[in-house]
Amino acid sequence: MESPFKPKNPFTLETKNLSYKLCSQLDEYKSLCFGSNPMRGSKYILKGINCEARPGELTAIAGPSGAGKTTLLEILAGRISPCKVSGHVLVNHLPMDANRFRRASGYVTQEDDLFPSLTVRETLMYSAMLRLPGGRKVAATRVSELMKELGLDHIADSRISGGSNHGISGGEKRRVSIGVDLVHDPAVILIDEPTSGLDSASALMVISLLRLMAFHQGKTIILTIHQPGFRILELFDGLILLSDGFVMHNGSLNLLEARLKLAGHQIPHHVNVLEFALDVTKSLVIQTSESENNQFLLMDKEHQDHMMRMQYSRVFKEKALMYSNSPMDEISILGQRFCCNIFRTKQLFSARVIQALVAGFVLGTIFLNDGSKQDQVALQTRTGFFAFSLTFLLSSTTEGLPIFLEERRTFMTETSRGAYRVSSYVLANTLVFLPFLLMVAFLYTTPVYWLVGLRKDIDGFLYFSLVVWLVLLMSNSFVACFSALVPDFILGTSVIAGLMGSFFLFSGYFISKDKIPSYWIFMHYLSLFKYPFECLMINEYGGNQGKTRCIEISNGQCILHGVEFLRQQGLKESHKWTNLAVMLGFIVGYRVLCFFILWFRCYRTRK
Repeated sequence: MESPFKPKNPFTLETKNLSYKLCSQLDEYKSLCFGSNPMRGSKYILKGINCEARPGELTAIAGPSGAGKTTLLEILAGRISPCKVSGHVLVNHLPMDANRFRRASGYVTQEDDLFPSLTVRETLMYSAMLRLPGGRKVAATRVSELMKELGLDHIADSRISGGSNHGISGGEKRRVSIGVDLVHDPAVILIDEPTSGLDSASALMVISLLRLMAFHQGKTIILTIHQPGFRILELFDGLILLSDGFVMHNGSLNLLEARLKLAGHQIPHHVNVLEFALDVTKSLVIQTSESENNQFLLMDKEHQDHMMRMQYSRVFKEKALMYSNSPMDEISILGQRFCCNIFRTKQLFSARVIQALVAGFVLGTIFLNDGSKQDQVALQTRTGFFAFSLTFLLSSTTEGLPIFLEERRTFMTETSRGAYRVSSYVLANTLVFLPFLLMVAFLYTTPVYWLVGLRKDIDGFLYFSLVVWLVLLMSNSFVACFSALVPDFILGTSVIAGLMGSFFLFSGYFISKDKIPSYWIFMHYLSLFKYPFECLMINEYGGNQGKTRCIEISNGQCILHGVEFLRQQGLKESHKWTNLAVMLGFIVGYRVLCFFILWFRCYRTRK
């Protein structure tokens, strides 16, 4: 039955002789730079695929594991590099512009990329504000309609809370994930395994909602599914059955049943048509003629090379994407979401606050009134206190790595949809952590500074707090940068721990600068430990107080003042401020490097 609703911009998706093969990055480079045939001598995942999905219909891609279902869906979504694909993907009978199509469509992955600490309403609201022009009022109206449509009204203010007793169910979470990609009202929706991990009732509810959406709103909806039950199977308008990379069937369920009977099969009453077809796929005739496939694979080399160069030319000449919001609006929206996640994530907020307070009091009592002593032992103790404080501060923020990695997955999904700019994300993340880490810095410095009895004036305390704040920001920026670079938590932890250890080793505290081999001296200047350590030493023993402050006495006479000690260490009063500038440079530098790494990742995804 045809849908009674005629959308303003209906989309028909077709593939013509579509083939996909596995190729290495070297193969991609050769095909781009030297015009070699990327389809020669390769392992095919999809072979000569011809299929179609129409507006107002729910089309399912089915088949056994490894048949190429998700691969075909990703190609239809414009998410696979042209190097690996031959043939054509047509949108309304015209070649697909992958970047524009990704923005006009909705693609829901098998994994739910949702923030556990946000409520259902907040999750949909942030997605709507990022993807719809018109501000919060327009977004709120759209979200209200969408929650009614998806049956999420009753859990609107419940948190996603993965794994919590107060969280939403798996079926509800799946509907939220679908809703995130429906807020901009796309004409095409592509969903990978929407019933995965759900019970039969939840799976039927999700598919029923998609069927009603396609039928009443005229959307083109394509999904992959493994082995649906009877009731779910009856909701599909079209079925694309894959086996070993070939299309075994493309059409209605009734047509599949007729083909099976024509092949001499009698379908048992207790088995549905698709389940039976999966068992006897070899008896079905592949719906791609061998002559067409051979003609495609033996395509004139010069013509194919020209097509590949044209595809890459479009990538490099791609115009700037049009976003729904200005950069400032994006920063504001992302900043609000970051704040919600920080203050509702107990591991990040409560643990950091308690950690800073406890560490400040414990260290303060260990080094109690040590700053008032004037002897060589006291000097060594205070130097050790500065070293340990910096070691603790630089190491403590590495616990944010799993949070950054979790956010990166959501970030990649959202930027691939064209929701916001990479620069907006990096700036919002930086701005949100400024006040949060300032609070953490004061919670640590307030008890420890006065208990230890360091330079007893407000200027010294404020400068000490400023250095601690910049140290936390440096460490946070460092972790953010490498979380954008490393593939997983284990490698990230290893890399960050190794580099932090190197920073401590080459700082000049454990081994003096003069004794560091010349070929390693660059590590001394790259050390995040060196500059704040020097700042703390100058703050304590420099200035006007340093000229009269005695730090070593012999036979009742002062033989070493603070400024003389600093001079012996090669430190000048001016370093107090130039080192702060270097620390600020590290913060900005790591954030800029983080931006370029994330931008390159997004560029590769778009390509």
